[in-house]
Amino acid sequence: MVDVSEKKITKRIARARSVVFLGKDILGRMQGDELITKKGPVFHTAIVAGVMGAKKTHELIPFCHPLGLEDCQIKITVKKEKVIIDSIAVITGKTGVEMEALTGASIAALTIYDMCKALSHDIIIEEVKLMEKTGGKKDFKRK
Repeated sequence: MVDVSEKKITKRIARARSVVFLGKDILGRMQGDELITKKGPVFHTAIVAGVMGAKKTHELIPFCHPLGLEDCQIKITVKKEKVIIDSIAVITGKTGVEMEALTGASIAALTIYDMCKALSHDIIIEEVKLMEKTGGKKDFKRK
């Protein structure tokens, strides 16, 4: 692990995004704001899984510091044939939460894939990327 003992404690926020292409056939099964499969409510389950993944990032990725997240939000939006997942992680500490936000977005996307694969295997996790981070030495915002 990287030594963070000399770093300043600051409020650190990271937002990551993943995009999942589901297509018209799968999204045509939506019931209001939720997609229901035999496994249950897809988006609600993905939100829970994303938060759980973010909280366990240090167990999944070697050398990540174990962090006590102060907040973690997973927001899901459907646009045309795609599902947009935004994962926001917050901590006041000595190290950033980019990996937690990225893990949350990734796990939520994988959960959607898992819950929908019985309907079609033509599902594509198109991207996972850091959108912005604040706190620490320098801020970042994707254009």
